[in-house]
Amino acid sequence: MTILTIDFSNKIFGLISLGCDKNRVDSEKLLSIIKERGCQISNDVNEVNVLIVNTCSFLNDARKEAIETILEYAEYKSGNLEKLVVTGCLPQKFVGETFGALTEADLFLGTEDYGSFFEALEKCYAEGRTNYVGCGTEYFGEKRVLTTPSHYAYLKIADGCNNRCTYCLIPKIRGKYKSYPLESLVAEAESLGDVSELILVAQDVTRYGLDVYGQKKLVKILQMLTTLVNINSVRLLYCYPDMIDDALISEIRDNPKIVKYIDIPLQHSENRILKLMNRPAGREEYLALIRKLRENIPDIAIRSTFISGFPSETEEDHENLCKFLEEAQFDNCGFFAYSREPDTAAFKLKGQVPYFKKRARVKQLYAVQQKISKARLEKYVGKTIKVLCDGIDYEHNCFVGRAYFQTPDIDGKVYFNALNVVQGEYFEVLIESQDGYDLYGRTEDYAL
Repeated sequence: MTILTIDFSNKIFGLISLGCDKNRVDSEKLLSIIKERGCQISNDVNEVNVLIVNTCSFLNDARKEAIETILEYAEYKSGNLEKLVVTGCLPQKFVGETFGALTEADLFLGTEDYGSFFEALEKCYAEGRTNYVGCGTEYFGEKRVLTTPSHYAYLKIADGCNNRCTYCLIPKIRGKYKSYPLESLVAEAESLGDVSELILVAQDVTRYGLDVYGQKKLVKILQMLTTLVNINSVRLLYCYPDMIDDALISEIRDNPKIVKYIDIPLQHSENRILKLMNRPAGREEYLALIRKLRENIPDIAIRSTFISGFPSETEEDHENLCKFLEEAQFDNCGFFAYSREPDTAAFKLKGQVPYFKKRARVKQLYAVQQKISKARLEKYVGKTIKVLCDGIDYEHNCFVGRAYFQTPDIDGKVYFNALNVVQGEYFEVLIESQDGYDLYGRTEDYAL
């Protein structure tokens, strides 16, 4: 073990986390390493001595955001900032291109180097700019410094991916699918304190356990987590369609602590496109799964994501995707223009769709889904629903929260007026209107 010679306890640290909620968990664990060292953490960049930018590089837009963020905060070196550290996906995959070009950054660490953060930082202080990607150790600790509101948190149950979708860089960034031990995840969840909503994430949560235990263990981890007294409810994100079985459906239906909500990234509806994407099923299988979920769990909210403009996608393919949305009747959806990523199989496919056409198709898909969402939300107008209060929205001058069919940051919200509200608690809200995305209402004690 390396013995540190620099006393970092007199340094002030800051961290900017970019990208997904899985990246957020990595950031929170890194913050815990810093806190355990006895260092101060600050959100004020003007007083920070060591600033960490935890990056995403899944898409070109994410890499652009990461680079722009690094360049923006490098300007603070004229003040108290001494070292600018770049961690995460960008250096893990692209350190060869970025280390020489981004001279504004002082230290580069990959996704599996967090356990050696302070050793790398000491080397950087002693020797100057340092590329530490692949030289450190992975951190499996259970402690976190939450960056979400204290009443909800994400639990990353696995890393990497084995699905090998032709458009995706994740396996080449994060490696093969790797489930975290059951006992460690339960201990991590317990360490979070009282949590109104624990949100399970991974690139594919439904594959959890196959690599370590030889069988799927998602139902098992759900049962273990929902026995914890500090966990009020559990929400599932990123469930791959071919891995959703009867056991999981029954657990979602019968376990009162599991939110009746599921996120299933389908990516497209047309069989030819899905085959080119190397996706596991097709249109009819998807529709059959949706019917099965709703038959078994009548009130379940289903969310999905789709890629528009994949190579060789025709106008007919696009129109059929629009029809699929109308048939599937999702509660919420996200749509993304296909991003042509180097080092993916789809990069070499013929029939690349022009950017302007992809953007136009995305816009049309959102318009189709908005009509669907508006119709689905209309059924709540005039009814009272249970809402988890997330805090105050000063722009709307009211409280803001979420119903069970709404996940933080990716779905709509419930804006409501009330006399006495506590963040992290549930309230009965009378819904008075909706706009196709958000709901608006008041508690019974609030007089107009």
